[in-house]
Amino acid sequence: MASPGIELGAALRAWRERVTPVEAGLPSGGDRRVPGLRREELALLVGISVDYLIRLEQGRATNPSPQVLGALARALRLGSGERELLYRLAGAVPPPSGSVPRGVPRGVQLMIDRMSDTPLTVFTAAWDTVQWNPLWAELLGDPAALDARARNLIWRYFATEQVSGSRVERDAAQADAFEREMVADLRRAADRYPDDRAVAELAAALREVNPRFAELWSRYEAAPNSPSRKTVVHPELGPITLDCDVLTIDGSDLRIVLYSAEPGTRDAELLDELRARATTGGRRLAATT
Repeated sequence: MASPGIELGAALRAWRERVTPVEAGLPSGGDRRVPGLRREELALLVGISVDYLIRLEQGRATNPSPQVLGALARALRLGSGERELLYRLAGAVPPPSGSVPRGVPRGVQLMIDRMSDTPLTVFTAAWDTVQWNPLWAELLGDPAALDARARNLIWRYFATEQVSGSRVERDAAQADAFEREMVADLRRAADRYPDDRAVAELAAALREVNPRFAELWSRYEAAPNSPSRKTVVHPELGPITLDCDVLTIDGSDLRIVLYSAEPGTRDAELLDELRARATTGGRRLAATT
């Protein structure tokens, strides 16, 4: 297995060779033997010596400073996923940045638009509702009827549903697992986006209103999301047991939650009935504003 230094060097060379001088704001320089930036050009953009860049690319220099890594990421025009990879290969922790993303990439939007026959919603990394389709609204209730704060799944669960109830039926073990996952996810969002005041305020408000949330928050647990089966108690059709999957979109930290039923079951028939209702309603994918 290649050493971390060798892996970092190979990545730097690959990224350098794909960036053109024009993209980097430099003159093209006429005929070039290799595509992309020369070492001298990248070193100039980053503010390091050519010798140091050569040692980085050859795996002979280790532990570049956060300042150098940040300058390399900017000069090489790395996306968020590549930026995180750069830091990991250098043995460093990627610095947090900005606010929790809410925008849905075009390719992801096209994908979810084609999934109208599946109850589906899009959440941010902090579990704010971004979009939902008509079938989701039929199954779990229309988020449009909720105020802005209640459209956050974690707030709704810990601050309102434990009083008013939820359509999702959970036994004690399922509730414990769900609560731990949600609190761990919100802590990750708070750690990753420390400049997002809304996330910090949400966590603070939940610690005030719910002792269970406050207790879980103090544990600093990491609880990964996992596929599960959930029973949704529809007000007219009764219990519907469905598989629940969570897809995470790299680079945007969005989560797509979708439900599905085992073919040939009574649950699948009930989901078909909800599809008919959603289609009759003629509603398109909704989005928060």
